[in-house]
Order: sequence, then structure tokens, then C-alpha cells
Amino acid sequence: MQRNADDHQQLVDHEEEPANDEPMLSGDGDEGGGGGAAFVPAFSPHRDEYNIDDERCLLEREHDEVVLMSTAPSSGSALTYCVFYLLGIGTMTPWNFFVTAEDYWKYKFRNTTSNNTFDVDELTPLQKSFTCDLTLTATISGTTFLLLNAVYGHHVTLRAKMLGTLCTILVLFGITTGFVEVNTDKWQEQFFLITLIIVVVLNCSAATMSGALYGVAGLFPSEYMTAVVSGQALGGILTALAFILVLAFDAGPSATAFVFFCMGAVLIFFCIVSYIAMSRQAYFKYYLEGGDKYKVISAQPSHSRNEVAETGVPLEPILRQVMSKIYIHVVCLALLYATTLSVYPAVTILMQSEYSANHTEWSDVYYLPVVNYLFFNCGDYFGRLIAGFLERPTNQHTTLLLTVVRIILVPCFLLSNSSEHHFLPILVQHDYTFIAMIIVFALSNGYLTNILLIMAPRSVEQHEKELASSIMAASLSVGMAIGSVLSLAFVQML
Repeated sequence: MQRNADDHQQLVDHEEEPANDEPMLSGDGDEGGGGGAAFVPAFSPHRDEYNIDDERCLLEREHDEVVLMSTAPSSGSALTYCVFYLLGIGTMTPWNFFVTAEDYWKYKFRNTTSNNTFDVDELTPLQKSFTCDLTLTATISGTTFLLLNAVYGHHVTLRAKMLGTLCTILVLFGITTGFVEVNTDKWQEQFFLITLIIVVVLNCSAATMSGALYGVAGLFPSEYMTAVVSGQALGGILTALAFILVLAFDAGPSATAFVFFCMGAVLIFFCIVSYIAMSRQAYFKYYLEGGDKYKVISAQPSHSRNEVAETGVPLEPILRQVMSKIYIHVVCLALLYATTLSVYPAVTILMQSEYSANHTEWSDVYYLPVVNYLFFNCGDYFGRLIAGFLERPTNQHTTLLLTVVRIILVPCFLLSNSSEHHFLPILVQHDYTFIAMIIVFALSNGYLTNILLIMAPRSVEQHEKELASSIMAASLSVGMAIGSVLSLAFVQML
């Protein structure tokens, strides 16, 4: 009782004499209580940010609190950041190369008795259905495994999820590259089935890796999540540039596919080597093992350092509790990607230049690759970079409002200058208008993606961050699946 009275008197003295705050914080004990009996707070805030309420709250709490005690290593942060960036590129770029080699797949499933491989009127059933089947199998398998990773992923080690999936993807790309040099003309149906099986396994592996990467990035400071999502957008830029270069050199479908698949395999190999190197860094291990240390401050008053014991925060996150904290972020991210995928690329790829009647090289060859792919991926990339710098808005309802307002661009794209218009009028006729719409659409997509993926882990406790980030990755995939279904309807509406 006497000790409590002394502590209370010290708090009163501090309110009356602010100049005496420093001895109390430093724990010298020469003032106010004498010797080693001085009141010592469980944590020492920066002197410029010191508030007397910080000490008062130690005497009375409604519930236990978790207090940050940071001891992060000073070395290894730059390497970790670069590897996260590379892994972000590796999550999407190999698959982008896979689907970009469209002419190769048409060549593989062509009518072998005809010399015209790409005539729309002479496309074989396999050529007509391949793109749709490819998208469907990829979406279903990827979304399923992202959901499974969000619910059960914490039962599997990070090393198994990362290295296991990366090695699987590398093997699959090796097999796919080998098929480029194999004559499959006499067993096209079997090759079609083998390819779809490869697609399923590839997307299951990529989804597991992506979910794990989002989860572990959520354990690190926000700039590492920015590195992951920026790397994904940069991968889109690299794919678009590679596609444009292929068009410029006019390479054959088999040569193009061989280059794409080899580039994907090399990228995955570098991801494996880089991850192994990063996993040995003390900086990476520090955050992987819990990051900045936390102490649980009991709701019962405590007046000494020894009484504030370092206790374990519960390590098993509860899905329902995490969802209750981030459900608005989850809805926003799903809505964001449902909006994006509903028109991009299924609808936007059908657009044509206002000068298409002139049949110039720009309008016939480069317009869509540059505007639809390069401009969009650049806008998406810079949007993510800007979001990582500003980290605003922090209010989840403001983010929801921006996500909803963005939907207004969907009917604008549906009314653009498309080569497939049958029902809707063409109101957006000029190239510069369409380009401006693409850039705004891409910037907003990248910006809101990064904001949501940064803010969701901040809304939960430390031991819940990995699960929260995995849930966000699953939400992103669900939004993409919904958007892909909507795109089928929107294409028919044109």
C-alpha cells in the first residue's frame, strides 16, 4: 500500500513539475523515491514523445496489452528487400510468359492438313477452346489453393511452401520447354490434356507460393509488402516488353515460346537461389521468428521491471477473429480485382485504334501490346510505388469508397472503340481518351492493391499478421475469379 501511495505521489509530482520527467524515465532513482525504489515504467518512450498518461496506464488497464520491444539486426535488410522484389516478379512472370505464347499454342493445336494456322475461320476445336480452358483451369486451381493456404497454410513450414513450390514450377517449365522441340502433331489431344495438367499443378504451386509470400511479407515492415506487389507489377512490364520485342523481330511461334519458357525457368532458378541466401540472413530469421519482440503487460498494476515478465503471445491465430478485423479490406480487395478482371484484358484487348482503317504498323501491330499491356502494367507498377511511399488512406471506409467509385470506368470501357461491337454504342472513340482511361484504371488498381495489402496486417496482432496476409491473397484470387466470369458476360454485351 505504501508503495502504491509513493507511485501515485510521483505521478502527481510529474504533472506539477514536468522538468523532473527525465530522472524518472532514466531510472536513476535519485529523485522522488530514493535509490533503487524509484518507479520504472515497463517501457521508455522517446523523450520528445513522452506523455504522463503512459505511466498512468501502467497502474490501471482494462485488459492485458502487448508492448513493442524492437531489437532488429542492422544488416541484411537490403538483401531481404531485393529478394522480396525478385520473388514478387517470380510469382506472376512465369505464368505471364506461359499465356503470352498464344501463337505457340495455336501452332501446336493447328490443323496439320492446312497451311493457314491462324485463320479464324479455320481454327480447330482445340485452338478455339484452349484459351478458355487454360483460363478456367488456372483460375479454379489457383483460387482453391489460395483459400486452402489461408486456412491450413500455417500447418506447413514456410521452407516447404516456398522452396517446394518453386522447385515444382522449375520442373514444370523444364517439361514445357522440352515439349517445344517435340512433334506433337499426331497426338494433339493427349498433348492438350498434358498441358492442362501442367497448368493445374503450375497454378496450384504458384498460388501456394504467392499466399506464403504475402503471409511472410506481412511479418515485415510495410516496405517489404510494397516490394512484393511492386515486383509483381514489374513482372508484367517485363512480359509486355518481351512480347513487343518478339513482335519487332518477327520470330516464329516455336522460337518465341522457347525463349519465353527459358526466361521463366531462369527466373525461377534465381528465385530459388535468392530465397536460400535470404533465409540464412539474421534479419530474415528475426522477423520470421516473431519480429520485434513483444511483452505482455498485465492488467494488474506492476511496478518493477522484474514483474513485467516477457511472456509468449498466443501463436495460433483464430480465423474468425482475424476476419472480423480485416473483413472490409478483404471485401475491398475482392471487389477491386473483380472490377479490374471484368474488363482487363478480355474487353480491352478487343479495342482498336481510331486509325485502324489506315492499316498502319502502329494500329495493326503495336497499338494493343503497347497500350493494353505496357501502359497498363506501367500504371499498375507506379501506382504500387506511390502507395508504398504515401501509405494513405489509412481509413478502411475511405478505401472502400474509392474502390466503389472506380467501378464507373467499367461502362466506359464497354463503350470504347471495339472491333466486336454489336449491341452497345461506341462513345469513346479517340485513342488518347482510351489511353487515359487505361492509365487511370491501372494506377488506381496498383495504388489500392498496395494500400489494402499494407493496411490489413496492421489491423491485427503480431501473431495474426501472416494469416491476415494469406487471407488477403485468397481474397485477391477470388476477386480475379469473379472478374473472369463477369468478363465473359461483358464480351457478349459488346
